[in-house]
Amino acid sequence: MIKDIMVHLDGSPEDEIRLEHGQALALAGRAYLIGLFTNQLPDLTIAMPMDGGAAAMQVLTELQDQALKDGDVTARRLSERLAGLQVPSELRRFDETSGALTGKVVEQARCADLFIATRPYGEAEALLWPDLAEAVLFGSGRALLLVPPGRHRQGPIQTVLVAWNGSREAARALREGLEFMEQAARTVVLVVDPPGDAEPAAELKAHLAHHNVVAEVVTAESEDRPIADVILEEAHRISADLVIMGAYGHTRLREQVFGGATRDMLTAAETPILVAQ
Repeated sequence: MIKDIMVHLDGSPEDEIRLEHGQALALAGRAYLIGLFTNQLPDLTIAMPMDGGAAAMQVLTELQDQALKDGDVTARRLSERLAGLQVPSELRRFDETSGALTGKVVEQARCADLFIATRPYGEAEALLWPDLAEAVLFGSGRALLLVPPGRHRQGPIQTVLVAWNGSREAARALREGLEFMEQAARTVVLVVDPPGDAEPAAELKAHLAHHNVVAEVVTAESEDRPIADVILEEAHRISADLVIMGAYGHTRLREQVFGGATRDMLTAAETPILVAQ
């Protein structure tokens, strides 16, 4: 069961949207809410020019001091906001450079049932912490609820769409999303390009029935379209409140990044997505 929910906070207007989703889920499950405030500091080792001298160092130090002062103001505001919620909560703050923040957040996320962040790609990608979302997904062992930018909470999750291809990643996402399906009024399982020699997702449907989830199975042919387009089309058709799917990635040097279909979903989806890896 989801008993502690961690919400990423950064002082931006998206904080309120993420908190709306976190509070609603915490109320429904009587869960504890943790606001994780990431206050990014300038990296003096990168910004300092080789021949900058004492004057340049002074400027960079002042920038860091200002970031800490701004963080104090934001932290007070966030603490007051959390205190006004109808669920037990706390604020945790980290003042670090970008790379250090990512590691701290991953460590924190490992001790929560669910991590809520903003969908990490789109027109304002630089502002949406894509590196943080990737690090938490691939490094924490926890599921992420990714909310489209600007999408306020629309009410209870009534209709859930599960993107199913029988993979390990899809199974992990299914397990993490069971509580959402158990509480929803309707669960639809989408199988894209199903094999023609068997009833699609029959075992999955039986498995969900053991959890008192009566799932509908629908199939779709991609016909050379991107898989994400097929999922998004079905989500729109059934007015899904949540999409559950496995997240697929590959390595890039020492990093792990989202694969094409996953990245497409996390760029264009207008519905919250629960992803696991």
